[in-house]
Amino acid sequence: MDTRRFETLAVHAGQTPDPVTRSRGLPVWRTTAYTFDSAEHASNLFALKDLGFIYTRLGDPTSQILETRLAALEGGAAAVVTSSGTSAVHYAALTLARAGDEFVSASNLYGGTVTMFKVLLPDQGITVKFADAAHPESFRNQITPKTRFLYVETMGNPALDMPDIRALADIAHEHHIPLVVDSTFTPPALYRPMEDGADIVIHSLSKWIGGHGAAMGGVVIDSGKFDWKASNVPLFTEPDANYHGLRWAQDLPAELAPIAFALRFRTVPLRNLGACLSPDNAWIFLIGCETLHVRMERHSQNGLAAAKFLKNHPEVAWVRYPGLEEDPAYPVAKKQLKNGSGGMVVFGIKAGNGQTATERGRQFIEHLKLFSHVSNVGDAKSLATHPASTTHSQMSEEEQRASGLQPELVRLSIGIEHIDDILGDLEQALAR
Repeated sequence: MDTRRFETLAVHAGQTPDPVTRSRGLPVWRTTAYTFDSAEHASNLFALKDLGFIYTRLGDPTSQILETRLAALEGGAAAVVTSSGTSAVHYAALTLARAGDEFVSASNLYGGTVTMFKVLLPDQGITVKFADAAHPESFRNQITPKTRFLYVETMGNPALDMPDIRALADIAHEHHIPLVVDSTFTPPALYRPMEDGADIVIHSLSKWIGGHGAAMGGVVIDSGKFDWKASNVPLFTEPDANYHGLRWAQDLPAELAPIAFALRFRTVPLRNLGACLSPDNAWIFLIGCETLHVRMERHSQNGLAAAKFLKNHPEVAWVRYPGLEEDPAYPVAKKQLKNGSGGMVVFGIKAGNGQTATERGRQFIEHLKLFSHVSNVGDAKSLATHPASTTHSQMSEEEQRASGLQPELVRLSIGIEHIDDILGDLEQALAR
């Protein structure tokens, strides 16, 4: 499959017709456990001498097909799916860092991730330092001997800023630490961060990869290219008490050494904390993968058209969309996004009629008819929300502004409906 094009991998990677039933369709294996050939076989599976299924918390055949397909689409070596994008982010941090360790993160992140990094991880003894995603050198200035990884979103949620992934990867690798990238807003049909040096890629599968708002899930994808033996990540170079004193960088068989991160992620946080993906949800995401490239083309076309419409509307004060030539993110987007800029558009309405821009923005959302008012993105349907009072409400106004979120910002996830109907709904809501 390595020589096949993206569109073909999206439909076929990881799956062949069932050899027993000859079924062409994807099966769903609903079971909690799997039989062993012998006591020795069971022991070898738990010791990582053999690879195979043990218990669905560690993986199942349906999820394995999804993991194989997602790794292929991102150009990675291995993937592990989880019950949500948030659990994927949390477990990635726990795979790389422990109490007393640090990491450096961009500040323009999804609000739930900011809370995790500023409150929950420090409660677990892991310290985060925030840097400006627009200035790679600000990351370098925060790195210390205790820094275990760098973390960014390829397109900030919700401000839509875009960091230079190649520049950040170079900085991370100079210090022998991996670059971890949340690429949810730029699924692999638009951008593959590993081609610019990212080592670990995370997605909320609930968004564009699933594509229909039908299931919750997340994934981490291991590039297989990071040199763990030479890393400044002690959890990989020192004996691990979580796994019989195994040194992940030195003791794995040669064929497994490149995917040390994926193996530790699966056998330590996933196995012991349990946020596994259900086989039924894995099946839903596999169906989503099959049309990802087709949907992202339409999302990008509609997103650009909606951004241009809003930019020229007299009621709109400002618009952010990486595909607009005047957008601050455009120089990076032009370099990194080869197949469109996606379906996210954010904007602010002008103040007027004795009302603030924030008050008028909320009224705009309530007047929409085609768009659904929900706290989600990446659906085939067009969606809208006011992040400052919903998805980022756990952050103070000062924290919101520091991350690029203005109080009046309206976030639109442009769907795949006919563009005339999308623009018509925006027009009538703005007119009211």
